Amino acid sequence: MLVEIPEPEVILGVILAFLIGLGGLYLFFKIRPFIKSSSDVADPTQLERLEYYERQLIDMKIRLDSLEIQGIEENPVDPNLELKQFMQRLVENNESVKPIEVMNEPEIIPVKPVSTPKLPSIEHVNPTDYVLQLITNKAMTSRDIQVTLKRSREHTSRLMKKLFENGLVQRNTETKPYTYSITEKGKSKIEDIISNKIVI
Repeated sequence: MLVEIPEPEVILGVILAFLIGLGGLYLFFKIRPFIKSSSDVADPTQLERLEYYERQLIDMKIRLDSLEIQGIEENPVDPNLELKQFMQRLVENNESVKPIEVMNEPEIIPVKPVSTPKLPSIEHVNPTDYVLQLITNKAMTSRDIQVTLKRSREHTSRLMKKLFENGLVQRNTETKPYTYSITEKGKSKIEDIISNKIVI
């Protein structure tokens, strides 16, 4: 098999082009620090302002996470309030920034509560009896019962399993999550409690 070797001028041309490219890259990286780009020209006060707003955003994120962890939902506030205030301050400080429009959440219409029998305070009642009274009028999920009882998920699951095994509640497995409703045996136990045959 014959291999054709290119002429020496072609080989020298390729080597020379490679060396010129290397020299150009070397010069570019040496000169680059002295060339001012548009991002380097930025006013130091603008950089400080950006750092300030970045710290504010991080602080807001930390506060939001801590509120979610604590589960504070007692006084619902506009979730976009801090964002709106932040955007107003941003616009006041720099006229060129346009505020982002925040979509308003739909108005929540209060629902008239259904009259239910007054349940005794949870501190003075056996949790089993309290749960039976809760699900007397309507079926509830395990999560609803957990929130009402203010107990852990595991505690609520054990309690509902015990009530189910004792035949006091029935479990609807056709829905996800499962819903629990009271049985006739559970209703008779509630009637006994209400008529003070069983001392709570």
